Amino acid sequence: MSGLNRRTALMTAAGLAALPGLAGAQTIATDELIDLWPGAPPGGTNARIVRQIADQSKDAATPDRWVTGIDRPVLVVRRPARPNGAAMLVVPGGGYAFLSYDNEGTSQAAWLNARGVTVFILLYRLPGEGWARRQDVPLQDAQRAMRLIRANAVPLGVAKDRIGVLGFSAGGHLAGSLATRHGEVVYDPVDAADRQDARPDIAGLVYPVVSLDAPFTHGGSRDMLLGRDASADMRRARSVERRVDGATPPIFLVHATDDGLVPPANSIALFQAMEAAKRPVALHIFEDGGHGFGVRLPRTMQAAAWPDLFATFAAKHGLIPA
Repeated sequence: MSGLNRRTALMTAAGLAALPGLAGAQTIATDELIDLWPGAPPGGTNARIVRQIADQSKDAATPDRWVTGIDRPVLVVRRPARPNGAAMLVVPGGGYAFLSYDNEGTSQAAWLNARGVTVFILLYRLPGEGWARRQDVPLQDAQRAMRLIRANAVPLGVAKDRIGVLGFSAGGHLAGSLATRHGEVVYDPVDAADRQDARPDIAGLVYPVVSLDAPFTHGGSRDMLLGRDASADMRRARSVERRVDGATPPIFLVHATDDGLVPPANSIALFQAMEAAKRPVALHIFEDGGHGFGVRLPRTMQAAAWPDLFATFAAKHGLIPA
């Protein structure tokens, strides 16, 4: 995320289907879309939410779209040619102000698909777009997404006990919140899918926002999620490192020393909390890479190594074959 920097999204209809119109312009013919909620999402206030897509790229071959105006959250399914039963919920970042659909969505799906992983890109609602209980809106969508994947594991061709989450920047905060607050009630159940466990089997957090109350927090993400006047208690309650417990799944952390937007102290704080709770954790801090690098770094930059390291971590914890 360089400053406020990222991409695309969608609309949706019910069920699994490619959609016409606006969504069709953002997806490819083989995409499947899963509407998260059977009706209106929770917390609606009749605010006018208008979809906008801004492509930051000057190269049509490598789009870099940001999306705002998400009134109907959706999963975009990207299937591998040779599935191995593993699934990954991919959570783009964007400071809780927009979603980086390509850099932290479709680009991630490509390398994960190549390793046999079925990918579900989460296009979640943005808390500043007029929703009630804004602080819970992204986590509502993340919990619901994980439950829907589990509830439909057989038709989707994935194993219920091999579903991870991979999040970036503010999306890393959301993925970390899902990993540590998967059992917290943030919405009223709407159907049988909500009886499923929302806990991911592993979590990968790449240059994540972690703390919302420490001196090193990313203030923009904090304020977009909670509002500028959030209490100290609310900031603490939504700081990922404060929510680690014995049920937290294994966590993989990546950061670059030269990240000028979200300091690596965020990943370090979560690593220390995981260590204190005696939970499985890996931390990789690279000398260079900056922020928002996704998987597009040249191989000459050290942080380009993170996907292979994450694959090794996922294999150790049983998500993908070794």
